[in-house]
Amino acid sequence: MTDRIFHVDDTDSVLLSMPPRSTTFDLVRAIGLTLPDVEESTMYGAPALKLRGKLLACMASHKSAEPNSLVVRIGFEDRDALIADDPRIYYVKPHYEGYPSVLVRLALIDREALHDLLHSAWRTITASTPKRRPRTSPGRRRRSRS
Repeated sequence: MTDRIFHVDDTDSVLLSMPPRSTTFDLVRAIGLTLPDVEESTMYGAPALKLRGKLLACMASHKSAEPNSLVVRIGFEDRDALIADDPRIYYVKPHYEGYPSVLVRLALIDREALHDLLHSAWRTITASTPKRRPRTSPGRRRRSRS
């Protein structure tokens, strides 16, 4: 067996110091909060990330979901493609079939795939949710032009 020498930069050393299958909501949070307008929240008592009040991702709280599963908002076609591509990681249960979301086995997904999935969810929501208009101050109302 020959010795292998790898060059490791600062970013790699941080990632390599983490256990390979340590994906938890902490990593989901860390990735999600780098996206514009994403806020930490809860959904049915479980930790969640929301974008302008819309669910981006949360820990699955319904009893039909497997333990340590994440619910990620994504379109139905994208969900079907993810499940067809890797049913070991992505799945859906009857309770979630009517919702534009996919269940993710956090113990099996790698960081890069999780990163891509959360970015895809962010794009899905931003494409369908108009930005909120700034509120006018309480003492001022817009005048209609009549």
